[in-house]
Amino acid sequence: MTAATSPVLPVLILHTGDPEDTLKSQFGGYAEQLTQAAGLTADAVRIVAVHEGQRPESPAHYRAALITGSPAMVTDKEPWSEDTAAWLREAAAAQLPMFGVCYGHQLLAHALGGKVGYNPAGREVGTQTVELLPPASGDKLLAGLPGTFPAQMLHAQTVLQPPPGSAVLARSDLDEHQMIRIGRNVFSTQFHPEFGPDFIRAHLDRYSRRYAAENLDIPDLTANVRATPVAGGLLRRFLDTYAPA
Repeated sequence: MTAATSPVLPVLILHTGDPEDTLKSQFGGYAEQLTQAAGLTADAVRIVAVHEGQRPESPAHYRAALITGSPAMVTDKEPWSEDTAAWLREAAAAQLPMFGVCYGHQLLAHALGGKVGYNPAGREVGTQTVELLPPASGDKLLAGLPGTFPAQMLHAQTVLQPPPGSAVLARSDLDEHQMIRIGRNVFSTQFHPEFGPDFIRAHLDRYSRRYAAENLDIPDLTANVRATPVAGGLLRRFLDTYAPA
């Protein structure tokens, strides 16, 4: 079989959790939202619910891996999460292109030698501004992007210490490690490229009492929610650049 006729390998989505049921029924699970944001059709992905005990095949079976967000905490080191971290180390050694989001961002850092914990600056939610840092200059994935852009945030834990040899590509006011590159083709974001403004508004409404108890200004956060087209395009750019079909 020639290269021209070889079947295209699927993109793996490592599914690490979901929003609560009301939000999930309205907006879909995290794997579904990630699939849509990446511009992938159902037959182009293999969703593996690692948080339910499913396990992916070896990295050679995929052209890239995307890792979802989750309500779980990386620091709990649940068996399924540690098993997934071991798979991520294997995939990184095999130079599989990968992109982790939120929990996926933290799990990649944890798996590859970084440190994860609760953000000393507190919970970061809503639409916030991301600022590209000097190491982003010349990066193929970020070429042509503005120096600052809005992105959707939803996290309490964060990457406290990036893995050895990684490059920190972006920050926000509450998080110095909003985007990281590990090696040549492994990227991760603390922010959520896959979330739209309607999901964030619904989330803020659903958790308004909890967040108000943490002294977060829910009316102000809600009023600031807006579209995030630059951040929202990163998953497609990643696949087009590092794992084209």
